[in-house]
Amino acid sequence: MSFFSLTPKTLLLSSTSTSSSSSSSSSSLSSASSLFHFPDKTSPFLKSSLNPTPNKRPFISPSIKAALSTSQLPDLQSSKSDLAAQLRVEILSESLPFIQKFRGKTIVVKYGGAAMKSPDLQASVINDLVLLSCVGLRPVFVHGGGPEINHWLGRFGLQPNFLNGLRVTDHSTMEIVTMVLVGKVNKHLVSLINKAGGTAVGLSGMDGRLLTARPNPNSAQLGFVGDVARVDPAILRPLIDNNHIPVIASVASDETGQSYNINADTVAGELAAALGAEKLILLTDVAGILVNREDPASLVKEIDIKGVKKMKEDGKIAGGMIPKVNCCVRSLAQGVKTASIIDGRLPHSLLLEILTDEGAGTMITG
Repeated sequence: MSFFSLTPKTLLLSSTSTSSSSSSSSSSLSSASSLFHFPDKTSPFLKSSLNPTPNKRPFISPSIKAALSTSQLPDLQSSKSDLAAQLRVEILSESLPFIQKFRGKTIVVKYGGAAMKSPDLQASVINDLVLLSCVGLRPVFVHGGGPEINHWLGRFGLQPNFLNGLRVTDHSTMEIVTMVLVGKVNKHLVSLINKAGGTAVGLSGMDGRLLTARPNPNSAQLGFVGDVARVDPAILRPLIDNNHIPVIASVASDETGQSYNINADTVAGELAAALGAEKLILLTDVAGILVNREDPASLVKEIDIKGVKKMKEDGKIAGGMIPKVNCCVRSLAQGVKTASIIDGRLPHSLLLEILTDEGAGTMITG
């Protein structure tokens, strides 16, 4: 018999079995794959579930939202019978439309900001990513590593410099950026995902000509800061098809072999378009797109490209949000179904965005 239990960190599936066959399940799913287990697709239970409307968040009742958005345990100790059983059934049934909608679909997640600085938030993101992989989604994980780069620049006696939000990258800085992103941050994330029960493979844009870079138009002032000239996702497809999680550092080389530091949001957007992803998700340090930048309660939950352009014209989208929104709009124009800018400061923000109708930020549609 299998049943759901709620913990402060995630939704776990505890299992007990009276047969020896359950103990012989694949070791590759020993950790995170036990997070969910669903009946066979031919079962009446699955046949009776609702099919979600494309590009719309399926309706979900408050129980799963409460389970994901709070670290407080429901008091099930005093009533382990009817209340506990009903809650578990509700969580399972409410998850089905989302699992059905995204199962087998590629999602590209850009990881950065507060979720990268806080160990607790980092663990939350990693666990969410592995859970989504185990229930059939095909995640691709793109990362930067600004704080870590600044730390190592300081250790080498170099001062970080920025121009219009972009890191000024001379030859010495580029060497450190490559060392930190490819050699340290990337392998650390791979290790965390593998420890959580996933199977991650670390890459950079240089590997397999995944990304070809070109100099930024302001290269005279910015140095080795690049843009994405071309994407060849051939190296990613067999990894994704075999349920591996690609973890991609946002550095790439041009045709001559010169390395460039590329904005991770840009890399994620271009990869999502090249892979025909169902969804692009940018983890940020803000709640999402706000009507009033000083008021978090003015969050825009869902908006289309026309609405985004109108908000930009009205000056309601400005500053550091502009390149993120532009990245989302560009990916949507190239075939990505939806793009979301979500609050990476929220625990389990990935699950809130994908497995609830409320989401964790702003979803942009074409």
